[in-house]
Amino acid sequence: MVSSLSDRRFLITGGTGSFGQTMVTRLLDAGAAEVRVLSRDESKQDAMRHRLGDDRVRYYVGDVRDYDSVLKAARGMEFVFHAAALKQVPSCEFFPLEAVRTNVLGSANVVDACEHVGVETLVLLSTDKAVYPVNAMGMTKALMEKVAQAHARNNPAARTRICCVRYGNVMYSRGSVIPLFIDQILRGGLPTVTEPSMTRFLMSLTESVELVEHAFRHGQPGDVFIRKADACTIGDLATALCNLFGVPAKFNVLGIRHGEKLYETLASREELAHAEDLGEFLRVPVDSRDLNYSLYFEEGDTERGGLADFHSHNAHRLSVPEIESLLLTLPEVRAQVEAAAAAVATT
Repeated sequence: MVSSLSDRRFLITGGTGSFGQTMVTRLLDAGAAEVRVLSRDESKQDAMRHRLGDDRVRYYVGDVRDYDSVLKAARGMEFVFHAAALKQVPSCEFFPLEAVRTNVLGSANVVDACEHVGVETLVLLSTDKAVYPVNAMGMTKALMEKVAQAHARNNPAARTRICCVRYGNVMYSRGSVIPLFIDQILRGGLPTVTEPSMTRFLMSLTESVELVEHAFRHGQPGDVFIRKADACTIGDLATALCNLFGVPAKFNVLGIRHGEKLYETLASREELAHAEDLGEFLRVPVDSRDLNYSLYFEEGDTERGGLADFHSHNAHRLSVPEIESLLLTLPEVRAQVEAAAAAVATT
């Protein structure tokens, strides 16, 4: 178990993304000796370098698809957080092989490189879309989890402890629906809602980082950690944002797009049958059966009766006022609401 982040050395793949930037700041505040950022976008790295101004952060231009670039960035590191991924559902639907190359083969490169250089712990970031996936992004993230679990199953004496975390929508992350809705409202338009009754889990960036830290500190090889989360309908989310910005609660309904589900699942009933409830978190240990096929075909599981999946339709559902309160905890939303109110007051 890792007791402290101070004076330790970290690598974050995809470190210029929303999660990566939040994690880098948290590690620096905790006294990390060095934090390496591996990503493809030199422009975002340059902006991050100027914003942070901290020489403990080192920037590596590279791609997880290229094993050598991962290997170079991982050398000398104690801990790695793997956040690099293709995350946009439509992009992955049009280019599924690109999603495979990044989310599956790229993740395998990270696993192999970490094992090769003797990293102590690797945490891979997954998504609720990996459970019963219907789109290429979710399918490739599910396979990423399998890569991590297979490593744990096949390498019980491995030097590197590898585990995963799985969470739902991170509020106000890049490409998420909340900044889109706000932009549409501020431009005088209506939020474009796919299906008002569609439900999604809500989690802040801080909560996602806390989940990763919990896995980093407590995870065993092959574990999947899940943070329990509240959910809301997309219609209620759009209504809450309209209320905060003082506009009529109206929206355009587009219909469910290709690759989308009415609700997302954080943990399947099969996983819940052997999961450990840790209060805020669920720990799903790896299925450690070997290639003795009788264990798969000749033995049953009596623990699944009566269990239901943990999904956004049966999770605790936030009311519109609760969503408004939650949104105002986000500094970005609060700043835009205050700016909009000030602009109205001066007219």
